Amino acid sequence: MRSITNSEEARVWHWLSRAFYDHHVMIKLPVTRFTMPREQEQGMDWYSLLGGVYCTFTICKADGRVVGCLDVPGKNALPRSTRLLKHSLLTQCELPYWVVRSSSLPTVTEIRSEFLGETPTAQTMRERELEERALISAQANLRSALNKQRGSRNSDFSPLSNWPSSTTGDTRAGDLGSQWQDNSFLIPLDSRKGDLL
Repeated sequence: MRSITNSEEARVWHWLSRAFYDHHVMIKLPVTRFTMPREQEQGMDWYSLLGGVYCTFTICKADGRVVGCLDVPGKNALPRSTRLLKHSLLTQCELPYWVVRSSSLPTVTEIRSEFLGETPTAQTMRERELEERALISAQANLRSALNKQRGSRNSDFSPLSNWPSSTTGDTRAGDLGSQWQDNSFLIPLDSRKGDLL
């Protein structure tokens, strides 16, 4: 089966997935999927003109709205006419359009600023929010794993029976059974079930 990206495109794709962690990175989406002619009668003309035009990557919000497009040129540079057509079309749609190579990628702050209008402060806030979510998720996973492990312990806390006194011969199972195990050690207080946090 043939891969939908070459190695150069795959490197840029992985970088975009990290840069736009809160968006969808669409691969080789035709521009006719997210553009619409101003005059409905011209739709077929525009479709025949743009039917084969696509961008290597299209960045979308969760609701499917496009926020920007990127092209990754192959060994040969992207034809100037194709580049100008896409730039002109996407500029009219008020969408940023970049041509990038894996060897000279912009910074995450630069591309998010251009595509999303984020300031560096907003980016920092998003990173903190992402770290906080990851921490909360890790705490929940740890709590769940500990509770599951505690629930599956094989231990016997049943009271002792017929435990004779060394001098009188009486049994004290009723008095000490809840505090003593078979091996005569006190049950540690911290072994009682309870929430970590």
